[in-house]
Order: sequence, then structure tokens, then C-alpha cells
Amino acid sequence: MNVLVIGSGGREHALAFKASQSTKVQKVYVAPGNAGTELEPKLENVPDIASDFDALVNFVKENTVSLTIVGPEAPLVQGIVDRFQKEGLAIFGPTSGAAQLEGSKSFTKDFLARHNIPTASYQTFTEIEPALEYVKTKGAPIVIKADGLAAGKGVIVATTVQEAEDAIKDMLVDNAFGDAGSRVVVEDFLVGEEASFIVMVDGTTAVPFATSQDHKRAYDNDKGPNTGGMGAYSPAPVVTAEVHRRVMDEIINPTVKGMSDEGNSYTGFLYAGLMINAEGAPYVIEYNCRFGDPETQPIMLRLQSDLVELIECANKKELHTINEIQFDTRAAVGVVLASGGYPKAYTKGNIISGLRSTYEEGTKVFHAGTAKNDDGIVTSGGRVLCATALGNTVTEAHENAYKLVDEISWTDMEYRNDIAYLAIDREEKEME
Repeated sequence: MNVLVIGSGGREHALAFKASQSTKVQKVYVAPGNAGTELEPKLENVPDIASDFDALVNFVKENTVSLTIVGPEAPLVQGIVDRFQKEGLAIFGPTSGAAQLEGSKSFTKDFLARHNIPTASYQTFTEIEPALEYVKTKGAPIVIKADGLAAGKGVIVATTVQEAEDAIKDMLVDNAFGDAGSRVVVEDFLVGEEASFIVMVDGTTAVPFATSQDHKRAYDNDKGPNTGGMGAYSPAPVVTAEVHRRVMDEIINPTVKGMSDEGNSYTGFLYAGLMINAEGAPYVIEYNCRFGDPETQPIMLRLQSDLVELIECANKKELHTINEIQFDTRAAVGVVLASGGYPKAYTKGNIISGLRSTYEEGTKVFHAGTAKNDDGIVTSGGRVLCATALGNTVTEAHENAYKLVDEISWTDMEYRNDIAYLAIDREEKEME
């Protein structure tokens, strides 16, 4: 069978790479893809049609594509699944109604409140004066979120009231995030440790992937502005067996049932960004209607089950027949290499040195913002690569991933040196 993966980032490279390993799959098309997917066996890039639903539908029909996997959130929110289903074409992802869980933070917060799913207290505002007054009443730290899609950068964790007020003015007055910031959600700051909890859903049943933890801040020690993610590791030890049970019972299953009950039945990957407090109680920080990036890269490197078979099972609404998804027992760490200046202004077109054509088992450099020209492979985005490696411990996986990082260079390359530091600290304490 032929498969189409829509998207151009590291997530899509990892999904296409894993889909290509299925014994069922002959070819994986990636629209538009990147330099990494262009060089991968069994993969073929399809430029110029990724945002054109009509062109995608025609391509799928003309190239006997049996399954389409949607990577990024924007086409899901815009209704690509609805369009494909209308054409009778197999696609994996939520409808536009279900994708509101990511498309509108106010929709999600109201949904969570209606179904008594644990999350931070909040208020939603479209006018600046009530929002500023609310912040003065609540104090800091406090979290300001642009309501709509903002490429993972529409969240400001304000440590002072002044910082919160500035964020609200940026969104509601200065239009910093365009239409996405025309409504803001102001919510309490939760204390604890974050985790990424990603599941497959078939409308009624949810089956979890391996847990992971993302690193949102741009710089070491969780300093600097929020980004789309500077690295991730799997599994996340903060998600103990008891926490895992509570997440499924108190968050995931009530969400799947609630969406179905409200007429927005959810099929696809569902990503819960969680805060786990000191007592082990999980709270929803956010929902994403797709796989996380960069969590996908370490999770796909660990995945042993056939991704395409899992998706076909979900599309047939047969996930109840899956006991659990199989993963390598080793840990995985992925380190994002970014263009200097990211998440703000950065240059493109810098030549990347040190990339290998093949990598040994348990290691992989996934491409994101890369392109191929006469000079070779060059940077074309903010997040450029994700150096990913397995290890018997998180510490070993961290060391293996940074060995890959050390091989690669370009002008103004930036990355964090401390990816997976919380898990490494745990491992060191356990050895004492």
C-alpha cells in the first residue's frame, strides 16, 4: 500500500520513517516533506500541494494512496479530515469539530469545566480592561494564552503582573498573534512537573503511547521564551503506574466520552500536556489534536508495533482489541538543533555540516527545517534537526544523543545542553 504523510517537520519525518517500516507499505509520500524525507528510502516528497485540499484529494486518488496521516494541527482544524471523509478516502485525524480541542483554548477550558476534568482555574477575555483587572486580582505568576493556533508559542508564563499585562496588551491590542490572540485565556499557574501523554483514539477507545517529557523553554535550566519544543525524552518517570492510571481514568477516558457525547467524536492522535503535582494528581495544561513535536521523534524511535496497522485498527474502531502498544524497553532522548535567534527572527540558508547518510541502530537525526540545494542541505526553519538516540538509561540515551549533536554544525546553531535533566537527576539519586 501507499501512504501519504502531510507536513514538513521533524514529527512528519519520524512518522513517515516509522510508517515506511511497515511490511504493508511500498511507498510513503510526504507533502511537502523536507531534505531528510527526500533522502529516506521508500519516501518521496510531494512539494507544492500540502495546503491545497483539492490537490491533496486528487493526488491520493491518482497515486492509489490507501492511508493519509496528518502531522500538523492547522489542516486538522481547517477540516482536512472532513473533506477526505466526504470523498470516501482513508485519513487518520480528528474532524474540525473534534480538533477544536487544540484550535481553541477557550473551547477546551470550557469543555474540561463541563466534564469536571482537572485543569487550572481560568477566565476568557476579548476586552483588555477586564483582563487587566483580573490579573491584578489574581497576581503572579499567572499564565496568558492566545486562544487560537500560534505554533506552540502563544503561551506566556508571566512571573510578574507587569509581564502578564504586557502579554495581554500584545495579544488584544498589538495583535502579536493575529486572529489567534483576539481572545485570551488567563489561567492560574500550576506547580509541579510537566509530562506529555499521547494516545490513539478511535471514537470510543483510547490506547496510550509511551510517556514523554518536552522542554519548551529556549535555553538551559528552563530559561528564555517558550518555543515549539527544544527536546524531549521517553519515558517520563514522573508518570508512575499510579499517575498513568489516574490520567486515563480522570482525564483521557472522560475526554473521549465527553467529546462523543457532545457530537464531536474524536479519532486520531490526542496529546494531553499535563502538570503532575507533588501528590501525583494530574491536571490538563493543554490538548493538542496531533502527535507532539519533538516528542514524536524519541517515541517513534522506541516504537516496535506497526504504526500503520495501529492506525488502520483505529480507523476501523477496533482499538479495544489492542492490549497495549509495544515499545523498546530502552529510553530515548531527542535534542533539537535550532537556528540562532529562534523562536524570534533567524536566518535561513546556512549550510549544515556533519550529517551522515545512515545511522546505526538506536540513533537517528530527524530533519525539520531543512532544504536541499546546490550547496547541499541547508537550514530553512527555526527548529532544524532533532538528534535522537536510545540508551539503557535516560542518562545513556542523553549521552548518545549529544554525541550525534557534536557531529553537526552550521553558522549560529543553537541547542539546549540539558535535555532530560529531571530524569537524569532521578537516576543519579537512585544510584546514591
